[in-house]
Amino acid sequence: MAKTSQAAGLHRASLAKLDDLDAALELMYYGWRGMTLEADAYLAKQGLSRPHHRILYVVARRPDIAIGSLIDILGISKQALNRPLNLLLERKLLTSKRSPEQHRSKLLRLTAAGQRIEQRASHRERKVLREAFDRVGAPGAAGWMGVMEAIADSN
Repeated sequence: MAKTSQAAGLHRASLAKLDDLDAALELMYYGWRGMTLEADAYLAKQGLSRPHHRILYVVARRPDIAIGSLIDILGISKQALNRPLNLLLERKLLTSKRSPEQHRSKLLRLTAAGQRIEQRASHRERKVLREAFDRVGAPGAAGWMGVMEAIADSN
């Protein structure tokens, strides 16, 4: 694990800076990669990837979510959702049922197996965040949260 982080750091340091904000952009890119590294390795062992985890993550927090709402939250097209969603349904990590109010709408919910995979992958990401927040302390964590909120609110 340390070898990968070290290699990522060396790679990041070797990039030319074309703008004042390039260092911040690189930290965001490589920080994301560092945060998701263990989770993605775990997902790969399950035959899944980042898009599958994003779906599981949202459905875990919004049981009985309509597919249209899931598309809106993820900010992707129905076509982009189709393949990963179908795999999760085929592997019985999600269930799909018709909405009693809107018969054309399907509602998604995690199965017990889907819950386990989502929890294990998200736990790995939370662990990385917790360790980083512990390292920078409360003021650093609050600063990071403020920057991420400002970016998230801009879209």
